[in-house]
Formats: sequence, C-alpha cells, structure tokens
Amino acid sequence: MNGKLILARHHESEWNKAGRWTGNRDRHLTEYGFKKSEDMGLLIKDMAIDYAFASMQVRSIETLSCVLNICERYEVPTQHSSTLNERDYGDYTGKNKWEMLDLIGKEQWDNVRRSWDYPVPNGETLKMVYERAVPYFLENILPKVKEGKNVLVVAHGNSCRALIKYMEQISDKDIADIEMPFGALIVYDLDDVGHLVNKEVRQTESNVNA
Repeated sequence: MNGKLILARHHESEWNKAGRWTGNRDRHLTEYGFKKSEDMGLLIKDMAIDYAFASMQVRSIETLSCVLNICERYEVPTQHSSTLNERDYGDYTGKNKWEMLDLIGKEQWDNVRRSWDYPVPNGETLKMVYERAVPYFLENILPKVKEGKNVLVVAHGNSCRALIKYMEQISDKDIADIEMPFGALIVYDLDDVGHLVNKEVRQTESNVNA
C-alpha cells in the first residue's frame, strides 16, 4: 500500500512580510513564520512521517525543521534539492509586488504571478519550474511513497503549484486559478504514477498578504 504525500509551503519570510518577490533569494522566516510553522506541525502530529524533502532555501528548511520538531520526528531522513526551489523572478526579484502592480497593470501582474508560461525578464516561468520539479518528484519522492512511507515535502508557492499541477492533472489554463496558501498542508493519496486518488487539506489560520 502506498504511503501519504504531505505537501506544504514554507511560511512567512522576511521578504514575504515586506511584500517583495523573493524568488531564488534566501531569506529567513519571520517570528510569525516560525510560530505558524509550529502550528502547521500540530496539524499533522497524528501522522507518522517517515521521510522528508525540502528545497535548498532557508525558509523551506526552517519550516521543515519546525514541523518535524513539533511532530517529535527528530531522526527523519531528509533530502534537499534545488529542483524544489522557488521560481526565479529575474529582474523582478526584490521588487515590491504591490508597487509593481501599479507599474505594470493588473493583467500583466496576474500573468506574472499565476500564468503557466508567461516570461519574466531574465527569470523563470511556472512551466520551467515544472520541468525541474516534477522529474525530481517522479525519480526521488514518489518511489518513497510507493514503498509505503509517509513523505513530507516543504517547498515554495510555485514549486508546490508545479507538483499540484502534475498530481491533480490540472490544465495549463486552469493552473492560473491554483494557489498554495501559507499555513496549508495537503495530504495526498496517490496512484503508482503519482496522480491524485484522494486529498485532504489541513489549514492553520494565516495572515500573510503575499
């Protein structure tokens, strides 16, 4: 029998709080982000976590550490991979997203944030994130699930969306409507090719406007 796949987004970082596009930059969690990451751990404390994955970025690693500590899973084997890193926002990295909304207009702003293949100057599209994250998922994460292990993955808004797109077989058009909120964990039952059989969303209250 396959194990569970638990997908989570890191919680609030310093640049999330400031309203800035963080992308491939490394920024620590805020005090609020640490606290809410612990709350996320409480949501899955009833589950035996056997293996964990995170990106190479510190906000993902800190969130994972908080969750595992609250779950009292101190010795869980963990892998980190840059394939799970956040999307590179290129020339928009570090810019205040709300100021950019005024500068480029809502249509272009929505395309930058949510669309499948909308280019960002010197950055990545969601499609490019998908093309690095999903092969890693299929080669490294899914085999653990198929071994019957409960696997926790802590990634980022866009790398989570890429994995959700694959697992839930969401179209290129409809992925624009999908967001991975802060404070949420999605517990998946998957088939042998990593597609959705069932899912349960567990959510802690979160006041992050990012």
